[in-house]
Order: sequence, then structure tokens, then C-alpha cells
Amino acid sequence: MAVEPYVVAVTVLGLALLGVAVMPRVVSERPVSLPMFYVVLGAVVFSLPVGLPAPDPLAYGTVAEKLTELGVVLALMSAGLKLDRAPTLRGWASTWRLLAVTMPLSIAAAALLGWGVAGFAIPTAALLGAVVAPTDPVLASEVQVEPPGESDEAEMAEGQPGKADEVRFALTSEAGLNDSFAFPFTYLAIALATKGLAPENWFGDWLAVDVAYRIVVGLLGGVVVGYLLATLVFRVTAETRLAQSVEGLEALGGTLLAYGVTELVGGYGFLAVFVAALVLRGVERRHDYNDTLHSVAEKGEQAMMTVVMVLFGGALVTGLLDPLTLVDVAVALVVVLLLRPLAGVVGLLGFSRDWRERAAIAFFGIRGIGSFYYLAYAMESAAFPEESRLWALVGCIVLVSVVVHGVTATPAVDWVSDRIAARNRGPHAEEEHA
Repeated sequence: MAVEPYVVAVTVLGLALLGVAVMPRVVSERPVSLPMFYVVLGAVVFSLPVGLPAPDPLAYGTVAEKLTELGVVLALMSAGLKLDRAPTLRGWASTWRLLAVTMPLSIAAAALLGWGVAGFAIPTAALLGAVVAPTDPVLASEVQVEPPGESDEAEMAEGQPGKADEVRFALTSEAGLNDSFAFPFTYLAIALATKGLAPENWFGDWLAVDVAYRIVVGLLGGVVVGYLLATLVFRVTAETRLAQSVEGLEALGGTLLAYGVTELVGGYGFLAVFVAALVLRGVERRHDYNDTLHSVAEKGEQAMMTVVMVLFGGALVTGLLDPLTLVDVAVALVVVLLLRPLAGVVGLLGFSRDWRERAAIAFFGIRGIGSFYYLAYAMESAAFPEESRLWALVGCIVLVSVVVHGVTATPAVDWVSDRIAARNRGPHAEEEHA
């Protein structure tokens, strides 16, 4: 009897979504992450002789772009809704350092590696730097803050160290913002590929439009939509049974609205979504309905993560990594294990937190679905030399990140938290804890 690929795909999707509900109970407190499980599941399924088409991102570039785009959008809303700490210059000092210092250093270093070591042409090397710079908001759940109101961030005085877990906060807020601020560098790579290397051909437009205009519009769009959502969500009570049955869907609707409206006027939708979530949360910071909104957004995020990572696992076993060279593998290891940690350390120099916290923040620059999105977007917008090899290298970087960070995230973050808690209990508590 012939096996219909559609039925196989539906079965796998059902198994994967069931895993969204069940697997957290299995992997809790263990050195393994959900993305690792789904990559393995995808690799197994697409290795079977059941007629499923290979999920080749080069052959299905538009599909890859849109799936990863939606995954990042939902993750940004989820991340913004669970941040208890109000955005301030002092309170978000770690975030600003990571954005202003660590991310540009990561972009420049990765681009130099791509050009000087991997031998890519300058536009392709620039694209490599842009796509591997953002800390992924989708695959980083193990190192992000707790759901709304469950951390002690809300009680932390502005900019003052306390019990709050700076590691989780810094990585969540960084992931929420650096997806947007990496976009100008993706546009820079596209400009290099389409307009040539001479700055006079592209620099003015790039600076005025891709940097200034799109960021400002993204910020404004997020603020406006965030306040409109807050008015709708917190001022209108759900009194009927029908209204109560769809509680929380405002998070999904607001996410798509913020993204769509901002993109329609040429702004960065990713930035608008995260800012809208921060504004929505800030209007009624202690309202119980924040939990409902976050829960719905998180479920959407997890569903999209499941689909993308299963397809990624399938791509790995159907030829995605075939163009890799040994030099490319070395570059991938350097990007994950050396480049981001060193750039993170430099960005956090002088930051007044325990060295263990700073080391963990620097190390856990998780690369993932955001990198896939930027790569797919750029390749749908322009032609780059050695596209298949660049996809292979980025896929290798994400695979290394998924494994290394997936294995180390839970024990490392728990270790840091325990040490900081012991230090706060007294001068001898840490030695006793050890």
C-alpha cells in the first residue's frame, strides 16, 4: 500500500505538537532542550522512505522565509510580555551594552571570518555577519525570564543589583531587540550584492532609510499599537461566555497587527512587535490578564518553533550540509564558541554584576530561527555568490548552537543563579553551598 506524503506530514505534525505539551515535563531540569528533540525528530522522519520532499531552503526560499518570519514575530511578542523590568537606561544597561558593543563586534568579526578565512565574496561575507549576529528569541527559552510576574524583576530597584537574575533578563531583552537592529546589516549586504561595493552607490540611502527611517517607524508603530491594544485589552471586560472563550487571542491579533501595519509603512515590524509587547505589559504591569496574553503568545511561538526545527532536522539529512568544507566547520565552531563569548565579554566590561553572570550572558548567544529568516530574506531579495555553501555554514552554526547551548543552558544558568543566591545570603553561604 502506497504511503501518501500528506498523511505522513500530518502525523509528524501531530506528534510534534503533542511534544510541545508533553516534552517539557520530560526534559525539565535535564541538560537537553526541546529544539534538540525536534531536530532529531525531523532527521529521523525525513530519513524514512515515505516520499516526503526534501525541505531544501534554497528550493523553497519563500516558504523558508515566511515560516521563520512568523516564528520570530510570535517569539518577540512572547518575550516582551514576560519582561517585568521597566525599560530604563540604567535598568537595561546590560541590554544596551549587548546591542551597542557586542552585536556590532559579532557582525564585523563574523564578516571578517567569512571573507578572510572562508573565502566568501564581500557581499556574502557581510550577509554571514548579519545573519549570525542576533541572539535568537525562539530557541532561547531555557535562558529567558519566567512568565509574567513569576520573577523578582518587578521588585528590583532601577539599576540596582539584587536577587533578580540578570542572565535571563539580559538574554531575553537582547533577543527581543537585536533581531531588529541586525536588519540594517542584512540590508547592507543586499545593497553590496545589488549596487556594488562603492559606498557612494548605497551608503546614503542605507543610512537614511534602512537605519534611521525604519528604526524610528518601528519604534513609533510599536508604541501606538501597544497603547491601542492596552486600551482594548484592559479597559473592555470580557463578560460573555463567548468573549471569555477567546481570551488571550488579543496577543496573536496584536502581534500580527503591529507587524503588518509597521511593515506596510516601511518600518521594522520585528521592533514594533517587541515594543508593542513592552508597552502592553507596562500599562498594567501587575494585571492577571498578562498571564493569559503571554500563555497564548507562547503557545503560538512553540508551535512555530516545532515546525521549523523539524524541517531543519529534515534539511540536515537531505543535503543541507553537503557543501560544507573543513574550513567552514572551523568557522562555525569559532562563531559559536569564541566569537560571541569574546564579543560579549568586551561588551560587558565594567558592568557591575558578578563575573559569573557576565560570563553566562556572553556565552549564551544562541543562534537559530532568526538567522534562517535573515538568510532566506536576503537570498529572496538578491543573488549572492555561493548561496548553497552559505546556507550550509549557517545551518552548521545553528546546529552547533542548538547542541552546545541546549546541553549547557539549564545546568549553567541554574549554577549561576545558585551561586548568586548563596552570595546574597551571606559571606560564608557560597562556600557552604559549594
